[in-house]
Amino acid sequence: MKRKFFLFALLIFAFVLSGCNFEKKEIYNIATGTTGGTYYPIGVGMGQLWTEHYRDENIKFNGQASAGSVENIDLLKNEEADFAILQGLISTQAAEGSGIYEGDQYEELRAIGMIWPNVEHFVLMANAVESGDISDIEGKSFSVGPQASGTEQSTVTMMEGVGLTKNDIRTEYLGYDDTISSMRDGRLNGGSLPAGVPVSAITDMYASGLNAAILDVTDEQMNDINDIVNTWYRYTIEAGTYPRQEEDIETIAQPNVLVTSSEMDEEFVYDLTKLLFENREYMIEIHNSAREMQVETALEGLNTPLHIGAYRYFEEQGIEIEGHLKPVELREEEN
Repeated sequence: MKRKFFLFALLIFAFVLSGCNFEKKEIYNIATGTTGGTYYPIGVGMGQLWTEHYRDENIKFNGQASAGSVENIDLLKNEEADFAILQGLISTQAAEGSGIYEGDQYEELRAIGMIWPNVEHFVLMANAVESGDISDIEGKSFSVGPQASGTEQSTVTMMEGVGLTKNDIRTEYLGYDDTISSMRDGRLNGGSLPAGVPVSAITDMYASGLNAAILDVTDEQMNDINDIVNTWYRYTIEAGTYPRQEEDIETIAQPNVLVTSSEMDEEFVYDLTKLLFENREYMIEIHNSAREMQVETALEGLNTPLHIGAYRYFEEQGIEIEGHLKPVELREEEN
């Protein structure tokens, strides 16, 4: 009788396990960007926040450096990362199968939310500045960001909007810190460093006395850029944001999006979303750009469908969710 009961219990246990499609791992990786930008400190801080919450369950979240958004898509697809921060441009193209992802749609990509604006910083040595806007990079030695990065893709898209290609500049592929270092050494005229403000590499540029400037983006240029991919909006870098910055800088920004895969458990993502958006002050201590991380603006500029766990959280908060952001799974159920 005892043996029959034991066998019955084992069968029940096996049945329960078979119904579990998600088993928490010990370590989750968050793909970020180069160490001189904003993705890396935000990703590391996010990992620390989540790790602290799950400490009793012995679950850890690591922010890992990468070349940026394009590589982060590959890391997600290859299951080398579980979460990632992406530029809105790359997230949109990957989810839609457009642009550089034409014919290679990432159908499982899901957004958790917009966590802060990715502000465009085109920097140029002062002696190379003519009009003061981004058209000044023509003919200059200019870093478009690391190869296979979101920086490279957004920079090339912006250049296309002002009628330029890589053939119109002397192209370099450098990370943020290396860009400023090369400008300081006289080996480079400028570079593109999109990130949340303040960008540590650009703070260093100003603080060290390097005679360089951040270029403006005109309204006409913004409109022309958005004619290619409509993801940018006006952003003012206010005077005093950086050392010795005496005037406002009129540039543009796109959303930075936290993403994961549709395979990630609903309840798990719900908890992580709640933790992130309800611990804003903690994240601000990690990096000042997190001051713009708010539930009320978490869906601004998004074109990637939400993960069902994040969708549930924002729905509970009373946030209006546009139809194109509704999780694919829910749309399929309704049909």
